[in-house]
Amino acid sequence: MSDHLNPEAQAAGIGAVADRRPVVWARGIYKAYRRGPASIEVLRGLDLRVERGTILAITGASGSGKSTLLNILGTLDRPDAGSVEIEGERLEDRQPRRMAALRAKRIGFVFQFHHLLPEFSAEENVMMPLRIAGVAESQARGRARELLDSVGLVDRREHRPAELSGGEAQRVAVARSLAASPDLVLADEPSGNLDPASASHLHELLSALARERRQTFVIATHNERLAASADRVLVLESGRLHPAGVEREGSS
Repeated sequence: MSDHLNPEAQAAGIGAVADRRPVVWARGIYKAYRRGPASIEVLRGLDLRVERGTILAITGASGSGKSTLLNILGTLDRPDAGSVEIEGERLEDRQPRRMAALRAKRIGFVFQFHHLLPEFSAEENVMMPLRIAGVAESQARGRARELLDSVGLVDRREHRPAELSGGEAQRVAVARSLAASPDLVLADEPSGNLDPASASHLHELLSALARERRQTFVIATHNERLAASADRVLVLESGRLHPAGVEREGSS
């Protein structure tokens, strides 16, 4: 691999040392959507490489394609062109059932709205991915309590989502995303629906999890404080990722 990489490739981590296999590696990602007779290009040859145990924040204007990128990395959508690898495994040739199995085992999701199941307790919500995967109830319950303890909510484990604050519900959602010990956690505006104090607590939690559990997070966010706490910040603009704070030709 050439040492003379363009700034976008360097920003995306493409020049990283070869023996540090990334958790996620996306190359040449294109994605467009049809709107009537027009085709809207969202991602245009995007490259991204993320190492284990790091937090990457992706910022950019609304509609720039952040959610689309996370959906592609999380196998919820497919690119029109390009390739994605999770822990060295290429995704583009997988059939839907195998894709779902990989998603359940290796990828966790946290969204702006927690999407907890209202009829189940916090503990049961965290258990859910494990029970779906066939893990015994006693083992799933023990894992759920461990994770709720790690996010400071083990004493709220029997409460249903309606009995939790917004920040507490989002922390339960984080615990749920970690239930299957995924290689990669994708978070789409995770603090966008929280008050400043709850958002700050969530930011600290994500940083601690990345450090202590070697979890890898890719976070799409408008929150400057959350982005500032990440190990790396990239801006999604004109369908590609750029290093934050670097003025690009043609930008105002």
